[in-house]
Amino acid sequence: MSVQHLLATAATTHVLAQPVDAYVMTAGRLWSVVGIVLGLAGVVIGALAARSATRPLTRRRGAIVALAAGLAGTVIGALVVAAAEGGPGTGYGIVGGWVCLVVGPVAMILGGLVLARSRRTA
Repeated sequence: MSVQHLLATAATTHVLAQPVDAYVMTAGRLWSVVGIVLGLAGVVIGALAARSATRPLTRRRGAIVALAAGLAGTVIGALVVAAAEGGPGTGYGIVGGWVCLVVGPVAMILGGLVLARSRRTA
């Protein structure tokens, strides 16, 4: 091996090991944000569906959308956490992935409760 090859390898390793700035949007962070938005949308839609007592069709549709959004947010969060190679602050979106794993199931539980309640009243 030549000295130039060793120096190039050392320089590449040094570049890869540098921390990511807080305001840089990496792919892991982007997917975490997508999962969080889906999970929060599921929670909001599920809560609105739970409130609509006069329209059973709207309640059922809202419950199904909340279930789907919560499931999508949970799956995205699980994939982000599984793919992350570092901890918080490394740019892999690990914190957002864990938030997805909390918010997504909340949306699914809320959607499931509303769906079960809409089946009883129909």
